[in-house]
Amino acid sequence: MPRLFSAYVIVDWSAAAKPTTGADSIWIGVLKRDVRFRLAFESYNPPTRAEAEKRLTAILDDRKKHGERVLLGFDFPLGFPRGFAAALNLPGDQPWRAAWDQLDKMVKDKADNTNNRFGVGSEINRRLTGGPFPFWGCPPKDALTTLQPKRTRAHGPDDLPEFRHADLAAKGAASIWKLYYNGSVGGQAILGIPFVRRLKLARGEAVRVWPFETGFKALTEADLAGVDVVAAEVYPSLLKVQPGPGEVKDLAQVRATAEHFARLDEQNKLAALFGPPKDAAADVVLDAEREEGWILGAGA
Repeated sequence: MPRLFSAYVIVDWSAAAKPTTGADSIWIGVLKRDVRFRLAFESYNPPTRAEAEKRLTAILDDRKKHGERVLLGFDFPLGFPRGFAAALNLPGDQPWRAAWDQLDKMVKDKADNTNNRFGVGSEINRRLTGGPFPFWGCPPKDALTTLQPKRTRAHGPDDLPEFRHADLAAKGAASIWKLYYNGSVGGQAILGIPFVRRLKLARGEAVRVWPFETGFKALTEADLAGVDVVAAEVYPSLLKVQPGPGEVKDLAQVRATAEHFARLDEQNKLAALFGPPKDAAADVVLDAEREEGWILGAGA
């Protein structure tokens, strides 16, 4: 079976509130074939999300021009824990898309990285519980009645789950409800999902978001006919990465992740990773497809 992809683009996103480069900023890793058809890696470190969006658009346009299909991995959740859309009374029969549309209405993310992610978390908390839950984490200066710097209580049986099924399968993935501090992914998701939504809207059916639009199943060439880009959630910490001399950890992770998926694709092992773990229950598969999403390789 031929490879599913010709290029592998991995994005380490950032929720930074000002332009920043180096450690803990946006890194884009691109693994593609050079003029001799050998896989070669290049990286970009745009200081703002707006510049990252322009760079990614150019990268995808270039690969399309070459007739190459891209695996595009983002290191933040593309979906919320099961029940999120229903708890917010969001319209439509596709909970993941309803959540995306809602975030797009709420998020303000300026060209200089100034953004309202804490305000979005606070407002969603207000609508869900009227208090500082389930989102938490912010600088003390940004604290509000409905968003506090520290977690105010644990999740109970009547609350939305703290973790998605994929987070538990990945063993160590952070909860999307955590908006700030080391290891948080909530801010990245709030600011990143609207970008992936724009990418999808601009390119239509040429972009498929896994597993929402592809199904949570092993993919075949026939499944991807006419598809230029498969967008997926990745979790670089699933791999043991050793940065090279002077190499920023974030850069090392996007490089190693791209190389990992390229190697699996070469061995005809990548297609199976788009399906659920062998022991996944039917409700887990359904939750992943409808609302939560999944982390590529988690539980494999």
